[in-house]
Amino acid sequence: MKSLVRSVLLTLVLLTIGIPPGIADPKPRLALLGDALQQTRQTLYYDPAYVDISFPGGDVPIERGVCSDVIVRAFRAAGVDLQLEVNRDMRKNFSAYPKMWGLARTDANIDHRRVPNLMKFFERKGKSLPVSDKPEDYLPGDVVAWRLPNGLYHIGLVSNLPSSDPRRLLIIHNIGRGTQAEDVLFAFEVLGRYRYF
Repeated sequence: MKSLVRSVLLTLVLLTIGIPPGIADPKPRLALLGDALQQTRQTLYYDPAYVDISFPGGDVPIERGVCSDVIVRAFRAAGVDLQLEVNRDMRKNFSAYPKMWGLARTDANIDHRRVPNLMKFFERKGKSLPVSDKPEDYLPGDVVAWRLPNGLYHIGLVSNLPSSDPRRLLIIHNIGRGTQAEDVLFAFEVLGRYRYF
């Protein structure tokens, strides 16, 4: 009886925050969302500077970063070190990754902070979902990648916060003003949709 009550309560909590009850283990997704939301109060600046960081577990100072840092930090809170995982996969499969930077080897300081590398990593791990124009297909904790009007790549995390249109959720991202939750799901060309957890 206690396990049934616990199961019903967990289902109600998950539905309340927008996570479907069919998710096998909701804890990583909850950690991911909690950390990303916390970043909106901590990461106040956009700073694309190359920085030497420790490996594994390295990070630029929490008060600054770029769009990919939102994803890297949130995933680390959920138990996945993308710095380590991307580096491992790139060392084994370097030819599968984009060659946009003219590099001939991996660089643990920056590889995981490049949106095309994250897109390729998620794709290689079988975490890609079809791009959709239906807002209800984008669930809390999904990662979305875009091409901006200037041709640059961008990445963000679907939150569990509703926008002014209740069908759409806010996106947690850093596009130049620090980490924020904004209604930008379809503001740019969607290139990829990923569900890791």
